Amino acid sequence: MHADRLTDSLSLHAEGPYWSDTWGGLRWVDMLAGDILHLDPSAHGAGADAGLLTEGPNGAVTRLPTPSRVVACVRPAAGGGAVLALEKGFALEDPDGSITALPPLWDEDVRMNEGAIAPDGSFLCGSMAYDQRDGAAAMWRLLPDGTTTRLFGDLTISNGLAFSADGTRAFYVDTPTGRVDVFDWSDADGLVGRRPFADLTGEDGHPDGLCLDAAGNVWVAMHSGSQVLGLDEHGAVAERIAVDARQVTACAFGGADRDTLFITTSRENLAPGDDPAAGSLFAVRPGVRGAAEELLFGD
Repeated sequence: MHADRLTDSLSLHAEGPYWSDTWGGLRWVDMLAGDILHLDPSAHGAGADAGLLTEGPNGAVTRLPTPSRVVACVRPAAGGGAVLALEKGFALEDPDGSITALPPLWDEDVRMNEGAIAPDGSFLCGSMAYDQRDGAAAMWRLLPDGTTTRLFGDLTISNGLAFSADGTRAFYVDTPTGRVDVFDWSDADGLVGRRPFADLTGEDGHPDGLCLDAAGNVWVAMHSGSQVLGLDEHGAVAERIAVDARQVTACAFGGADRDTLFITTSRENLAPGDDPAAGSLFAVRPGVRGAAEELLFGD
């Protein structure tokens, strides 16, 4: 399969796509610009022959600034609005779009990177050091009552995180391991019982963001590999989606029928003119659907 390029190169470092009916379509982040991007849901079916979608007053993409120089992850909230991971902590978006940053969680040269809503309605997000040093990152949890806890540390580049439909397991990437791992989930204790699920060290690229389809199969973006891999229930590669940009960062199912896989890419550390489609949003219909129900932050 081959993904269609959907937008112009809009982002320096696009990440974290997520489709939600609560905010009406697809959002993703231009992480190092501190901005959220929102795709008009009527435009998501455009393909290579329809022309590239653009942002601006007459475009299909709207750019929403945040009060932080970094916005790492955005997920929908049960009461409307959203919960965000900013550079050094969390923030809440009200239904009217106003954003309130919560107190920072650390002073170190570390930033949030990627996360997900857990089955109990809490928001989990992992971090990474700007210099990507080993073991400097951690997994954090924001409960709906505002309580924040550090679940565990000794991570390096905490990346994709997605929960199974029955809420019992979570699939996870710490990129330098070259693996997708799986945890058990406990409302009381969080992520426990980590073990390997898929060794991807022999594949082109490095595992980054991921998502699940309705059958529970894992789709993982391969940074520097120009592809998304579809993994079966045993962790074996069952599908490959080619992407016309090297730095593939994350993927998520969306559309009214959840049959479109949206794929984000990055221009970070690229020279001008190198990999011209990098920073664009891509899309493909892989013949499967994402989960019909979405997890929301809050009670």
